[in-house]
Amino acid sequence: MAQNDLETRHLDTLDRDLGRFSTLERATAYAARPLVAPGIALVFVLLAGLGAMLAFGQTSNGMIVAMAAVFGAYMALNIGANDVANNMGPAVGANALTMGGAIAIAAIFETAGALIAGGDVVGTISRGIVAPESIGAPEVFVWAMMAALLSSALWVNLATWIGAPVSTTHSVVGGVMGAGIAAAGFGAVNWPTMATIAASWVISPLLGGLIAAGFLWFIKARIIYRDDKIAAARVWVPVLIGIMAGAFAAYLALKGLSRLIDVSMGRALLIGAVLGLVCWLVMIPVIRRQSRGLENRNKSLKVLFGIPLVVSAALLSFAHGANDVANAVGPLAAIVQASGSSGSATGVVAIPLWVMLIGAFGLSFGLFLFGPKLIRMVGSQITKLNPMRAYCVSLSAAVTVIVASWLGLPVSSTHIAVGAIFGVGFFREWDAERRLRAAQGSLPERPGLGPEERRRRKLVRRSHVMTIAAAWIVTVPAAALLSALLFWGLRSIAA
Repeated sequence: MAQNDLETRHLDTLDRDLGRFSTLERATAYAARPLVAPGIALVFVLLAGLGAMLAFGQTSNGMIVAMAAVFGAYMALNIGANDVANNMGPAVGANALTMGGAIAIAAIFETAGALIAGGDVVGTISRGIVAPESIGAPEVFVWAMMAALLSSALWVNLATWIGAPVSTTHSVVGGVMGAGIAAAGFGAVNWPTMATIAASWVISPLLGGLIAAGFLWFIKARIIYRDDKIAAARVWVPVLIGIMAGAFAAYLALKGLSRLIDVSMGRALLIGAVLGLVCWLVMIPVIRRQSRGLENRNKSLKVLFGIPLVVSAALLSFAHGANDVANAVGPLAAIVQASGSSGSATGVVAIPLWVMLIGAFGLSFGLFLFGPKLIRMVGSQITKLNPMRAYCVSLSAAVTVIVASWLGLPVSSTHIAVGAIFGVGFFREWDAERRLRAAQGSLPERPGLGPEERRRRKLVRRSHVMTIAAAWIVTVPAAALLSALLFWGLRSIAA
C-alpha cells in the first residue's frame, strides 16, 4: 500500500511538472506569435539586400545598391500591407470572400500585374516632381532617392499601424519632394505639379464617393425598392455587370496594359464598350439561371452580386500591381542606374527584372503578413457593406479613374476606394433619413427622433473619417519632412 501511495505521489508530481511545461510552451508560443510576421519580413528584406550584393558586389557602389534594395523591399512590404486593403476590403466586408481567399487572390493578381504589366519606366521620377539635373552630382541624387524611399516606407508603416489607408503614391511623392528640397532647395521642386497632387486630396474621394453613391441609388431605385425584386434583377444585373466589365477593360487598358502598348483614351473606351456589350449579352441567360427559385427579398440579391464582386477585386489587384509597383521600386531603379557604370541620373530609368521581383513579391508578402488589419478596417469598420454596396465601391474605383483620366485630373486609387466607401455609407444615411421623414409624414402622431437617437443611427463611423482625412492631409508634408531629415543624416554618415 505504501509503495502504491509513493507511486501515486510521483505521478501527481510528474503531472504537475508536465502541466507547468505545457503552460510555459503555450505562453512562449503566444508571446512569440506577434514576432513571426516581422521575422519573415526581415528575412525577405535581408534576402533582397543579399541579392543586390550578388548583382553589384563587384562594383564600388555595391553596398549602396544593397542598402537601396533593403529600403525598396521594406517599401514594397508596406504597400502590400496598406494599399491592397482598398481592393480586397469591400469583398471581405461583404462576406463575398474569406480573409484567406482574399489574400490568396490578391497575392496572385498583384504579383501578376507587377510582373506582366508593371512599369518599365519610373513614374515617380519622370513625373517631374524634382528634376534630377537640379540636384547635381549623381551621388547626391542617390542619397536623395535613398532618403525618399526610406521616409515613404516609414510613413506608410506608421499609417498601417494606426489603421489609416493612405496613398503610397503621395508618400513617395512627398519623400522625393523633401529630399529634393534638402539637396537643392525649394527651386528644385515643380510646384505646379505638386499643386495638382494636392488637389487630388479633395478630387479623388469626392469623385469616388459621388459615383459609388450614384450606382447604389440606381440599384436601390431599379431593383431593391421594386415589388418584384428578382424580375428587376434579371433586367438590370446583367447591365450592371456589363458596365463593370467595360469599365475594368478600359481601366486595365489605361492603368496596366498601357505600360506594354500605347493605349489612347479613345482606344481604351472602345475596348471597354465592346467587352461590356459582350459581357452584358452573355450574362443575361446566366443571371436568369442563377435567379431561379430565389425568394423575393433583398438577401436573395446578394447571390447575384457575389461572383462579379470577387472578379472586380481580382482585377483591381492586377491593375494595382501593374501601376503601384513603381512606388516601391521606382527610386530603387533610379539608384541602380545612377550607381551603374554610366553614373547618369537624368535619363529614362528602366527597371531591371530583379528589381521588379523585389517589388512584386514584396507586395504579396506585405499583404500576407500585415494586410488583414487594414482589410478588416476598410471592409467593415467604416460602414457596413453587403455585396451590392461593395460592388458599387469596386465599380466606382474603375469608373472614377477613367473619368479622371478623361478630364486630366490627378487621382489616388486609395482615396477613390475609401472615398467610395464613405459615399456609400453617407448615401445610406441620407436615404434612411429620407424614408424616415416620409414615414413620419404619413403617420403624424408618431414622435420624431431625438438628437441622441439620430447620432446612434449614423451608419458611418465619424472617428474613422477624421483619422483617415487627417492622415491624407499630412502624408505629403510628413513624408517630405522625414525625407529631408533622413537625407541630411545619410549625407553626414557618408561624409
